[in-house]
Amino acid sequence: MLRPAPTRLGLVLLLLCPAHVGGLWWAVGSPLVMDPTSICRKARRLAGRQAELCQAEPELVAELARGARLGVRECQFQFRFRRWNCSSHSKAFGRILQQDIRETAFVFAITAAGASHAVTQACSMGELLQCGCQAPRGRAPPRPPGLPHLSGTPGPPGPGSSLDGNAAWEWGGCGDDVDFGDEKSRLFMDARHKRGRGDIRALVQLHNNEAGRLAVRSHTRTECKCHGLSGSCALRTCWQKLPPFREVGARLLERFHGASRVMGTNDGKALLPAGHTLKPPDRADLLYAADSPDFCSANRRTGSPGTRGRACNSSALDLSGCDLLCCGRGHRQESVQLEENCFCRFHWCCVVQCHRCRVRKELSLCL
Repeated sequence: MLRPAPTRLGLVLLLLCPAHVGGLWWAVGSPLVMDPTSICRKARRLAGRQAELCQAEPELVAELARGARLGVRECQFQFRFRRWNCSSHSKAFGRILQQDIRETAFVFAITAAGASHAVTQACSMGELLQCGCQAPRGRAPPRPPGLPHLSGTPGPPGPGSSLDGNAAWEWGGCGDDVDFGDEKSRLFMDARHKRGRGDIRALVQLHNNEAGRLAVRSHTRTECKCHGLSGSCALRTCWQKLPPFREVGARLLERFHGASRVMGTNDGKALLPAGHTLKPPDRADLLYAADSPDFCSANRRTGSPGTRGRACNSSALDLSGCDLLCCGRGHRQESVQLEENCFCRFHWCCVVQCHRCRVRKELSLCL
């Protein structure tokens, strides 16, 4: 196994779990307010621009931490039917992150993407004073094929737009400044390493971080608003909009399924496919360097929590099915009583009020 990179790992754990002292972990999704000062105080290895960011812009560090937690919640959603479901409420999560496996590649990618997404969104919402909306672009957005170019207009917005060919457009509105979000995510999530000989772990992690940010940046979409008399659309103002983070998670899950195994070059300064027949991975691919454990049984060394007691679908044939999720050990039926919202009503404006009802459900649980 490759030597751990304590700077990078420690920073991720601090962002996700700022109360990580003596085995105490931050609960993802906790209603408690993130204290960015504690992150910066405990991240003793931070230096240079990172330390300046902690001192001068604590509110930005809070957004980065919020984005990292957003990434972990998305990981839990995308992995909810897998044997390892991205559980992060125990020390086992740290042991998972110390391995160069597919699952770790996804965690680093989705948390870097979450940091970029959260900072960009905070800028557009006016929650950060040091940034705002995206500056107007000088170039035209991409044009759908087959639409004629009109003299005097630079062309309509790209795919997904219904802009009339006779309408002019201009950049405006409040575009999401993904470049700023990328810059701050890169500054704080890509903890600096001395990339010495054999430091393949750093190369793999930094690549996966960038793949996560690319999943946000390369899928921004163009949105437009019509202007004109009597509801006409003589002019449209267009801006760039972040993709929904659920879409980012789905795209990175596709990359997870097609992740590339790599090894280091002899000088330890580059990565190569771990097989002569494999094509070199591109910037958007996720990379890993070691095989994953099967996650069937609890293992303190690897951090595997096992699947004993996990709820499964007895009639499904996919990953959520009891055969696969329970690793062939079988399952048992258990009747449980749960509370859930019921009789919900919408009250103007803008509150939904629900009763709490007790329901009994039959669950299939792995043996």
